[in-house]
Amino acid sequence: MTVNDLINNSQLEVIHAGDADAEITTPYCCDLLSVAMGNAPAGCAWCTVMANMNTLAVASLADCACIILCSGVNADDNMKLKAVSQNLTLLRTDQAVFDMALEVYNQIHA
Repeated sequence: MTVNDLINNSQLEVIHAGDADAEITTPYCCDLLSVAMGNAPAGCAWCTVMANMNTLAVASLADCACIILCSGVNADDNMKLKAVSQNLTLLRTDQAVFDMALEVYNQIHA
């Protein structure tokens, strides 16, 4: 499943669609940036409530397919601009982290 497939099959707000053809390997849930930096698998759809610039840096280092801000968390203007400048896919949902990760998992394994 690609990021574009996820966008088309979910109720996600697209903040920035970077590489929409990136393959999503698995969902990943983590709100501690230092843990995500060492453990987020490449190609993951990272579901988090951490909406700050460091989240983008970690996602880039971990080679995440996309970041999904959950629980209604919003990206500020600086985060949006940085996502665009780094061409990182940044999405948003009102769903809880676990619920969004489960949706991603179910779509991957459909």
